[in-house]
Amino acid sequence: MDLGIIQTATLTLLALIIGFTFSMAIDRHDQREILEESEANAIGTEYLRADLLPPKSALATKELLNSYLDLRIQFYSRQPHEKVLVIRQKTNEAQQALWNEILPIVRTNPTPTMALVASGMNDVLNSQGYVQAAWWNRIPYTAWALMVAIAICANLLVGFGARNFQKNIGLFMIFPFVISVSFFLIADIDSPRGGVIRIEPRNLITLQKVINPKIASTNSVSP
Repeated sequence: MDLGIIQTATLTLLALIIGFTFSMAIDRHDQREILEESEANAIGTEYLRADLLPPKSALATKELLNSYLDLRIQFYSRQPHEKVLVIRQKTNEAQQALWNEILPIVRTNPTPTMALVASGMNDVLNSQGYVQAAWWNRIPYTAWALMVAIAICANLLVGFGARNFQKNIGLFMIFPFVISVSFFLIADIDSPRGGVIRIEPRNLITLQKVINPKIASTNSVSP
């Protein structure tokens, strides 16, 4: 009777922790998707506001935004760690180039229109920071350690309390299999770049398909 109470309490605790951790992973996944959409909106809005700049600066800003958009799409793709570091460095350089492109014009023309352009560029830069912070926001290792420890205890208790499990080894292995699948699902959802369930830059790719023809058309008529 005492063993049954301990088993029930341990399994209940394990189920609660797995459910809570799964909820954390889902919330983080949804947040990353929302931030990807917000980033695409920010870049698209600033691309349109670039038309408020003088023609030469408008063309340069749009070209920089297009290159920056390509870097952001690469960021979401599955890449080795070394490549991710290179993309991050290029992204920082592209952000600096974008800001330097509009800064002299905004300073020399402190009008509400130029303030709108500067505000849009600020949103572009901030959106990348929000995305990066969300990708770094993962389930803590201490939480994983706690789940693993409780899962091991639960499996030991189930095994200790089992009867004739040698005759039903397949049935006996269902419990650790279910726990393993649950852990795999949580880890997969919590990993935005790797795994099966990943964050796809659908909005960024759609935006790229929209603005690329515009850039090509502008370049074809420019001297």
